[in-house]
Amino acid sequence: MSRPLKIAFVTPGSYPLPSAKSSSVERVVEQIVPRLPATAETRIYGRTAKGLPRKGRWNGVMCERYPAASKVTYARCVSRALAGFHPDVIEVENRPRMLLSLKRKHPHARLWLNLHSSTFIQPSYIGIQQLRQSCRLAEKIIVNSYYLRDTVASKVPEAASKIAVVHLGVDTERFRSMHTPEGAARRERIRQTKGWTGRKVVLFLGRLIPLKGVHHLVKLMPQLVARHPNAILVIVGSPGYGSHRMTAYSKRLKRLSAPLGNRIRFVPYVPYHEVPDWLIGADVVAVPSIRREAFGLVNVEAMASGIPVVAARIGGIGEVVQDGETGFLAEPSRLAQELLEKLDQLLTDDQLRQSMGRRSREKAETYFTWQASAERYARMAGLMLREQPSEP
Repeated sequence: MSRPLKIAFVTPGSYPLPSAKSSSVERVVEQIVPRLPATAETRIYGRTAKGLPRKGRWNGVMCERYPAASKVTYARCVSRALAGFHPDVIEVENRPRMLLSLKRKHPHARLWLNLHSSTFIQPSYIGIQQLRQSCRLAEKIIVNSYYLRDTVASKVPEAASKIAVVHLGVDTERFRSMHTPEGAARRERIRQTKGWTGRKVVLFLGRLIPLKGVHHLVKLMPQLVARHPNAILVIVGSPGYGSHRMTAYSKRLKRLSAPLGNRIRFVPYVPYHEVPDWLIGADVVAVPSIRREAFGLVNVEAMASGIPVVAARIGGIGEVVQDGETGFLAEPSRLAQELLEKLDQLLTDDQLRQSMGRRSREKAETYFTWQASAERYARMAGLMLREQPSEP
């Protein structure tokens, strides 16, 4: 019997794992890696944090944590630790440049690159020659959408054959459906607590940065309120993960919102464990991103909650939200107008909103679970052979 494949997962060092304040990169790692089959011996490398051991098991996976005072310090510590593990595969999460230094230190290891977004393949983060070199060193390049696959292939055409798509998932136990008796009761309690009873709630949940397109929602609200006087827009998030700091953009959003008073409500960043309650209390979730949205976990989290999504047809969102089935997609060229029309339609038609929400939950349960995502990953890695859930 052959020994397990030893895989080291190297996170960027930006946030600890686990953490309520981490980005989606760490969340994907913490959800997929523990679900991989025993044919892999896995180890996660990440950042230190108060209350977390430097080395220990978490959800059955060995985690090693190192200081991240600087990128150089963190990379050096991780590289030394890898030498003690002797992995067959080193998978770098979302930092292509890190492959260059790791290859020098670990010339015999197979390198994989898992890109979670297009951010770190932009010229502002890595030059095209370095990117090409990183992609040459990578035996596999894993991405979370066909959109991101095509983006990488357009920049580095010679890497196209080694790119594999692994769609992400959602914890359907944590994100409960509003279309069950328990979920409906929970939803009612939450709406009473938040003062949403009798309101039609449009929810945005994410970072307050220009590419998320929150300004489009703010600008359309006067027209939406004219059609639905009981409508409110709830904006949950801050410019950074785990931060309450203000930026020029977030200040601008508040200025634009001021004439509508409490019909637009801002809620600073909330810990991830509170996210399910915000979603299940909403009527519609809006995702008005204007560019470079590779996947968007909030889409599947809303779907698992049984809430329809109105999103921009941008990036990989169209691979998650089925237009006219589990939500609506708005064309980028007419984004503000189509967002208004689709939100109006869903707030007007209770039956449509309910049916879309139920289909959203069904899709989350049958395809967008973390277990299904882990199986897709394992199949890509050659760790198991099992029939795959159908494509969305």
